[in-house]
Amino acid sequence: MTRRYVLTGAPGAGKTTIALALRELGYAVVDEAATDVIGESPELETDHPAFLARILQVQNERRLAQQSALQIHDRAPACTLALAVYLGVTPSRALRKAAENDGTYERTVFFVKLMGFIVPTRARRIGLEDSIRFERIHAAVYRELGYELVEVPPGVVKNRVATVIAGIG
Repeated sequence: MTRRYVLTGAPGAGKTTIALALRELGYAVVDEAATDVIGESPELETDHPAFLARILQVQNERRLAQQSALQIHDRAPACTLALAVYLGVTPSRALRKAAENDGTYERTVFFVKLMGFIVPTRARRIGLEDSIRFERIHAAVYRELGYELVEVPPGVVKNRVATVIAGIG
């Protein structure tokens, strides 16, 4: 039986930094998809349904490719659903179905809280105010889907990683 845990939260919260630290400790980490989708199709508007569909496709491909019994996912389909809500895009049936709490992912989800600042990147073009709004939407979507959020508070990486490891058990 595969146990898949999700790291989620708003853009710029530090999910990928935590995921990289977990990988260095030997955990099987499934990389976040949206950044790669933006890199492969920079002309595709992020509020276009094709963008969300491509993220979902990459997430599914990466989930199926990972063979470890314990996995840490840097985002999951529920995150893509939260992005659709944030952008005001009507999610497809496929996205709604993939985001359901059907046992594919553990019910416990690690919700990485914002650090209080945002470091812009080529893919992250969101400011702190919008990221705070997205954080609220993100948490609401996960809760509506029946997931239990374990907050990973702001702080140094090793403490944040320890919170995740303690939650995995």
